[in-house]
Amino acid sequence: MEKFTLAVNGETHEVTAPGDMPLLWVIRDLLSLKGTKFGCGQALCGACTVHLDGVAIRSCSLPISEVGEQKLTTIEGLSANGEHPLQKAWQEHVVPQCGYCQTGQIMNAAALLQNNPSPSEAEIETAMAGNLCRCGTYNRIKTAIQTASKS
Repeated sequence: MEKFTLAVNGETHEVTAPGDMPLLWVIRDLLSLKGTKFGCGQALCGACTVHLDGVAIRSCSLPISEVGEQKLTTIEGLSANGEHPLQKAWQEHVVPQCGYCQTGQIMNAAALLQNNPSPSEAEIETAMAGNLCRCGTYNRIKTAIQTASKS
């Protein structure tokens, strides 16, 4: 077991964990931030997407020992009151059905818009291709991202 200091959603947290513990389990089990979801455990579905220094990453496959001093943002840190343009657009376009993948979808979309504030439809499709939605709300996701990009 090792001690780690993490910068999460603008706050500093100290945790004790094995160095190979996936960041997802640190977030969920040690920090009690339940918005980040476990999907496949192999970085294939995107349900566990968070930001590490503004870059969308899959937290299920990144060991805590690789985080270092990078700043971590989870869905809880995207907006304190759910007022992020993507969160508003998700509601406006009634994106979620079951909702399980949505935090990962939103976090991936937020990273896209941070780097490309006005993405084309093709750029959205390419950026979001790694996030799976079993309910098939891909068209609503794309529309919500387009709406948020105009905010």
